[in-house]
Amino acid sequence: MIDLYYWPTPNGHKITLFLEEAQRAGAGLDYSIKPVDIGAGDQFKPEFLRISPNNRMPAIVDHAPADGGAPISVFESGAILQYLAAKTGLFLPQDLRSRVEVEEWLFWQVGGYGPMLGQNHHFNRYAPEKVPYAIDRYQRETERLYGVLERRLAGREFVAADTLSIADFACYPWTREHEWHYVDLSAYPNVQRWHDALSSRPAFGRVYEMGKAYRADRTMTDEMRRHLFGTPAPIT
Repeated sequence: MIDLYYWPTPNGHKITLFLEEAQRAGAGLDYSIKPVDIGAGDQFKPEFLRISPNNRMPAIVDHAPADGGAPISVFESGAILQYLAAKTGLFLPQDLRSRVEVEEWLFWQVGGYGPMLGQNHHFNRYAPEKVPYAIDRYQRETERLYGVLERRLAGREFVAADTLSIADFACYPWTREHEWHYVDLSAYPNVQRWHDALSSRPAFGRVYEMGKAYRADRTMTDEMRRHLFGTPAPIT
């Protein structure tokens, strides 16, 4: 059994995408969602910080690790994807060159595509005052990164290797938010083709339907703003 500490954000969706596609592949893992309402400050609770010291979700606890020992907790979405791929033998190729390719694009996402698009969201949508330099800087970087992905997907069905992989699970949830960072996918036809093909997969549809049960809208309250942007993690 996997306990998944989750909230329906792009990073949270990465893990439910893996788990739902694993079930579709016939090697699914039983998992239980433990909601972490980041707008209410659940990420700062001591019991959550014990498994995710960076006070960010997602995180998992694997109660049946491969070594047969005590439960293992894993935080950071990229590390979780790698862990689940190793555990199941799914979505990460075994041959050296394909595996390196997948991991390159996984780290491209966690190191750039996600953080830069997240800053775009923040300064365009959530910042209490408009900062033109920041808005322009992150919009330009967003468009640059979409260009990188557009070139990568030319003539390709998936981001890396020749099949669905953890690189796709990492990149798709952020691309799905294209309207939130003011990107018209029609300007990136290869990205749109890939995005639309993944969107049509039943497991991807289930993931986003599941997410609706946890967050009905994106109305930002002062309390949410404080928890998301202004509350430091406890030192003790």
